[in-house]
Amino acid sequence: MDSMDYSFIRYLSAKSTVDDRALNRYVWQTLAENLPGVSPGQPLRILEIGCGIGTMLTRMLDWGLVSGAEITAIDALPDNIAAASHYLIKWGKTHNYRVQSTTSGLELIGQEHKIKIKLEAVDLFDFIRRRSGQQTWDLLVAHAFLDLLDIPTALPQIFQLTRPGGLFYFSLNFDGVTILEPAIEPSFDELVAQLYHRTMDERITSGRPSGDSRTGRRLFAHLKSVGANLLAAGASDWVVYPAAKGYPADEAYFLHFIINTIAGALADHPDLDPVRFQEWIAVRHAQVERGELVYVAHQLDFVGKWDG
Repeated sequence: MDSMDYSFIRYLSAKSTVDDRALNRYVWQTLAENLPGVSPGQPLRILEIGCGIGTMLTRMLDWGLVSGAEITAIDALPDNIAAASHYLIKWGKTHNYRVQSTTSGLELIGQEHKIKIKLEAVDLFDFIRRRSGQQTWDLLVAHAFLDLLDIPTALPQIFQLTRPGGLFYFSLNFDGVTILEPAIEPSFDELVAQLYHRTMDERITSGRPSGDSRTGRRLFAHLKSVGANLLAAGASDWVVYPAAKGYPADEAYFLHFIINTIAGALADHPDLDPVRFQEWIAVRHAQVERGELVYVAHQLDFVGKWDG
């Protein structure tokens, strides 16, 4: 695939089915069992940080997690927020919701659901500074997002957004294992994976450290250090493989995007022979096209309470 063909919006859409399989059901059920009761006058107040195109919001409805809720969803990329608005409108209409636009977002009204959604393109730390001292949300959601941050610095600030006694749900936190099969050359495969993970550890965004290839395992200690009460944790691995009819949904595109991401992260890396690496990338793309590639990424989900 030509690099000009890649769209981050399409990638976020393509990975939704991968995420559906990956999310740890025990952790999800623990979250459901601990949500506070809601009433028409007291809906559940949810904040999602790094919301992407809104697939977690619709999943919470599809999987019966919420019925009445006021949801604030933020993302640093305006294109993501624009795509989220379009996606939520289309999803709502195809799922028999009455969709109403508001000054700040949308309302989805169904027979048993009334969901108010506020969408905003804003940097997380700008949002935290603006909302400092206004701890109002019952549930804080971060889906496939925390491993893009410097957790020791970010986590205490993030919990400023949660009311005392509120819940947090942190899902798909990468944990240092990338598997691509079949092997091409095992030693070179391993070198590529190690160097790719190192780019996560060394990533700088807007002048700030922004990543950790072992976020998953380290979250146990990080959560403890800030006084969070962990209720459940479990593996949520991405596992993508070709079935009898090939890759499901748009997951071949998802795989091409992952390979292209690795190619971009390690382009001109001094520890990789450029010709050999480009051949490796080409073979991986060809394996997807032939319906051969299996991809596994190890991740962890967490749910707990913030006691303040």
